Amino acid sequence: MYVLAVLAAILVTTRLWESRGGRRELVYQVAMVGFPAGLIGGRLYFVLTSWNEVPKHWWGPLAIWQGGLGIWGGIAGGVLGGLWVLRRRHANIPAFLDAAAPGLLVAQAIGRIGNWFNQELFGGPTSLPWGLRIDADHRPDGYRRYTTLPPTFLYELIWNLLLASALVWLWRRRTIKAPGIFALYVAGYSLARVGEELLRIDPAHHILGMRLNFWVACLLLLGALAWLARIQWGWRRAPRVAALLAGAVVLSQAGCGGTQPAAPSGATVAPVQSASFWASTSKMVFPSPPAAHTRPSSSRA
Repeated sequence: MYVLAVLAAILVTTRLWESRGGRRELVYQVAMVGFPAGLIGGRLYFVLTSWNEVPKHWWGPLAIWQGGLGIWGGIAGGVLGGLWVLRRRHANIPAFLDAAAPGLLVAQAIGRIGNWFNQELFGGPTSLPWGLRIDADHRPDGYRRYTTLPPTFLYELIWNLLLASALVWLWRRRTIKAPGIFALYVAGYSLARVGEELLRIDPAHHILGMRLNFWVACLLLLGALAWLARIQWGWRRAPRVAALLAGAVVLSQAGCGGTQPAAPSGATVAPVQSASFWASTSKMVFPSPPAAHTRPSSSRA
């Protein structure tokens, strides 16, 4: 699955980069360094944030097949590796970042297909027609009697493809200053993860009652919005515009959510958040942290 994801990212990036006069050889060179750097970054992030699931052997941190990778670390590692190549080649870094953003989203969407095969990353019990039937050994403690769970990985997959399409449209219109499209990629993906982390019930480390990756997504969302405002309007107007954009995001979340299923009795996993991000943060209604869970997984982020 990783190979297909990388090939898709190369294909999309090459077409966009060449449409602006770039050479495809640079895309290949970036991919050759960015892919292994992304694997290393993804594993480091997983080890640091899910240390309890790392095998208790000296080679445990290297066992990617046991526990998997963290998407945030993978993105960071891949981007840093790519930047190293771009600097050595004296390339137009902002323009290349914009060309690469849609391809990264397509690659992340393809990567999420693996979660279907591994039966992981889902929300609370549901009767929705697209709910997945999950085997008992893949359900968290407290949810063993529920066989049908909503696929949060599928929501992310669809969002990634829609966002990639929107970024390609913006690329062609040339209305966003480089690397504003890459900033929109970070903001858009982080926004999706904020909602996704409120739905997921798989075990995770918590801070102030919320999942760790929820806070990571919030920080990256705000940072990306400020970065976008700085790119488009400069330092003087950036704080004001970023605050307005962040306020719009919060207000857009206020009416989202809906009725979520009640937590099963005796559940040791944090129940699904009911209502929106705004309601969750303003009322400080947080779920209880989950019990330790050590089932190996190919991808937990």
